[in-house]
Amino acid sequence: MADTFPAAGMEMTHILVVGDIDASRSFYRDVLGAEIVREYGGTSIVLRFAESWLLLVTGGAPTDDKPDVTMAPPADPNTVAHATTIRVPDCRAAYETLSARGARFLTPPHDRGMEVRCFFRDPDGHLFEISEAVGQS
Repeated sequence: MADTFPAAGMEMTHILVVGDIDASRSFYRDVLGAEIVREYGGTSIVLRFAESWLLLVTGGAPTDDKPDVTMAPPADPNTVAHATTIRVPDCRAAYETLSARGARFLTPPHDRGMEVRCFFRDPDGHLFEISEAVGQS
C-alpha cells in the first residue's frame, strides 16, 4: 500500500480565533492585503494570503468532533504560543507600507545581522513578524 500522506494537492490552512470578525476582516483585507475567498454566516472568513490559507473563526464551545476543545482568541497577547512570519524582500519598506495601512508595530525594524525584523499584532493580539534575510540569495 502506498503512503498517501502527505499527498499531492494538499494545502495547509492556519486557523486564527478572533473576537471581532468585522475588525479582523478589515485588518486582514485592508492592512495585510489578504484576499477574502469565502465567508460563512458571520462566524468565519476564508482568506488567501502569500500563497497560504487563513481561516478566521469566532470562538466557541467544544463540539462533538472536538469534545474537549474550546476555541478562544489569545487571552494574553504578551504570552505567545503561535506566531506567523512573513518573509519579505525589504523589511523597512514593508514596515512603512503596513504602518501606513494601520498596522501597529511593537518596535521599528531591528537589524539582527542575518536578518532585519519587526513584529506587529492583529486586532486580537496574534503576533506577526516581517523578516528580511540579509546576505542570502
